[in-house]
Amino acid sequence: MGSTADIKNGLCFRYNHDIFKVTEFLHVKPGKGPAFVRTKMKSLSTGKVLDNTFPSGHKIDIVRVERRKCQFLYKDGEEFHFMNAETYEQMMLMGNTIDNGDLLKDGENVEILYDSDQEVPLTIDLPQYVVLEVTYTEPGLKGNTATNASKPATLETGAEIKVPIFINQGTKVKVDTNSRAYVERVKA
Repeated sequence: MGSTADIKNGLCFRYNHDIFKVTEFLHVKPGKGPAFVRTKMKSLSTGKVLDNTFPSGHKIDIVRVERRKCQFLYKDGEEFHFMNAETYEQMMLMGNTIDNGDLLKDGENVEILYDSDQEVPLTIDLPQYVVLEVTYTEPGLKGNTATNASKPATLETGAEIKVPIFINQGTKVKVDTNSRAYVERVKA
């Protein structure tokens, strides 16, 4: 058992007969009244995101998680297939439990979070950045570089992001997996 003082990004805990992962939190101490913790948490079984407020000192049931290095093998419909890097055991997770799963490329290394008590995979943590090739984007107009303009681009995994106008088809780009934002062009 823990309390709201233990809440931080990435913490997994049981709430309303489900396991949630904290994605954002804010400790608030108003001028009048008791302090509280405002959280944004994601259900690891359904993928649904909830906003919730806990009074300061509220008891929470923290889930002990274990991280295991795995390799992404392939996607089959809504199922994502992975292989444990140590035991070579294969496992499957549903797409609704994975944030930005469309940024995963075959062979990518990830960390899978397991419930240590029940040996059940909960969700995955993608690497912070991935390098992907642009498979389709409209050509940029010559001379249109005065503004911070962007255009849509389709990546090799099928994901769509916004990229600067100077990015062309076949260019490799670095993408932030949390915000789905273009970071930089990668030299080949």
